This record gives sequence, structure tokens and C-alpha cells, in this order.
Amino acid sequence: MKSTMLKMATLAAAMSLSLSALATDITGAGATFPYAVYTKWAEAYKGATNNQVNYQGIGSSGGIKQIKAKTVDFGGTDAPLSETELDAAHLIQVPTVMGGVTIVFNLPGIESGKLKLDGVTAANIFRGAITKWNDPAIAALNPGLKLPATAITVAHRSDGSGTTHVFTHYLAKQSMAFKRDVGADKTVNWPVNGVGGKGNPGVAANVQKIAGAIGYVDIADAMKNGMNFVALKNRAGNFIVPSQDAVADAAGGANFKVKGMAPDLLDQTHKNAWPITSATYLLAYEKGSDATRQKGVVDFVTWSLNNGQKMAEDLGFVALPANVVKMVEVEMKNIK
Repeated sequence: MKSTMLKMATLAAAMSLSLSALATDITGAGATFPYAVYTKWAEAYKGATNNQVNYQGIGSSGGIKQIKAKTVDFGGTDAPLSETELDAAHLIQVPTVMGGVTIVFNLPGIESGKLKLDGVTAANIFRGAITKWNDPAIAALNPGLKLPATAITVAHRSDGSGTTHVFTHYLAKQSMAFKRDVGADKTVNWPVNGVGGKGNPGVAANVQKIAGAIGYVDIADAMKNGMNFVALKNRAGNFIVPSQDAVADAAGGANFKVKGMAPDLLDQTHKNAWPITSATYLLAYEKGSDATRQKGVVDFVTWSLNNGQKMAEDLGFVALPANVVKMVEVEMKNIK
């Protein structure tokens, strides 16, 4: 009896070692925007496959830097690389989920969705040209709303950020003055009446603790933190509160059949489109030095896009359309 139990224990240990040897651990780093969904996918993926995926939310600039330095197996960025950049670094770029950047504010007594802004006025606030909440430009958009004379504090990212890249490109489309004074990139020249925060959580925390603050964070983080949204005027002339449906409407007509699969989703024409819609992207090596890890990246992305869409939606993200998922799977076949 003891001999049989010993053999069974030995067999179980051998099987455990065998499964451990077959498991593939991969690492990624980058954008904080998809951090919640990537970690949720990684948890479910490990349960299904015994493969470990570790992702660090260090900002899009950090993710791009690390994958170019070959210190991670994949990178995350909300600021897609150009065709030239992808070719130079021999990288594959695919979208994973969609979302949007929302403008959030902290004005006691004014509820979420009640404060209206258009693109030009938002740009003037974030470039420091409008400094008080009762400014005539804001008041003209909000007849009947009691606006205080409180000073405006602009909460922004202190790190290189794809969220900043998306948001500033939107504002630069609305205002040449914003493009001139602030710029449009992952890091920009914010006005002096501002406070920086690391990651989307850092910006959200600053907005929540400073009365009179305004900032920008992704919709998922804003929803999670119960923040107050600005109703933003879209290209069709409608004031829209950010939502998953509004993001899906903005992305509905986008053409992902471009190099890097990164169409411009900003300021789309649909009547219900959220103006600051974007996708987040995963970067991988076209040809890596470790075939097992390369396959691990392909397997993780393929599994997640086919099994994790509901998880993404539950976290406030918007799933890729089914036809785009198929396009991603085809693109991933270029990874060697």
C-alpha cells in the first residue's frame, strides 16, 4: 500500500514538473490605460493554460522604450507607432481593446454630465487661456448653470503617456493655439496652473482631491473612481457623455486595414460618437530570439481576444469588432 502511494506521489510530482516545464512565462510593460484588462486577462489565461503573463503599467513611453531595448516580450501603447517606426524596430502592432479619454472635473454642486464644453473651450482651458470656472466662454455653453469664480487647476500626466498623446491630438485638432502653445505628443508643455500625476490613477487622484480641478483620464478609470464627466460637443454638434456605446459608435466606421492597424478614431462624424475615442495597442517582435516566448505572446493575445472580450466590457472597455479580431489573428501570424 505504501509502495503504491509512493509511486502515485512520485508520478504526481513528475507530472507537476512536466506541466511547469511546458508553461511559458512572458512579460510586458507599457500603457496604464489597458492595465486593468491585461491583468484580468492574464489571471484568466493562467487559470486556463498555466502560463504566466506579467504586465507592468509604466506608461506608453516606457513600454515603447522597453520593447525597443528588448527587455520585455511585448509592449503596450496608446500612442501607435508609425509605419516607419515599426519597420525600423522590426515590430508588429495590433489593437487589443478600444476605449476613450474623458474630461473629468471637480466642482462641488455640479453633477456629472451637467457641465458642457466644446473642443475649442476645452483646448483654451487646458492651455491655460481660461483660468476661472465662471469665464464667459464656459458660461455661454452652460446657460442656467451656476458657475463659481473658482480658479481652474489643470491635472495632467507627469509621465510619457499614450493617454496624453490621444488627448492632446484631439485638442490640437480643435485649436491651432493649443497646438502652438502646448503641442500634441506623449509629453507636452502644460501651462503653469497645472499639477502632474503619474499614470491615469495619479491624474484621477489629483482631480478628486483638488476643488476646481479638471483633468483627463480613460473612461474605464473614470467609471471605476466614480468621477464627474464633462458632456463634450461632438463633430455632429451633440453634447455627449462618454460611454461604451458612444465609443463603439465612433469606431464603427473605422478602417483598421492600415499598416499598424491604427486608424484615426478622433472626432468621428456619427451623431452619438464620443469625440476622444482611441484603441490601445500591443507591440511585439516580428522575429524574436526566443521562439517559445514569441509563441507565448501569440497564444496570449489570441486567447484573450477570443475569450476575454466580456471581461474587457465589464471593466469599461469596448471590445474590438469581430472582423477586427480576425484581422489581428492574421497579423499575429507574421510573428516568428
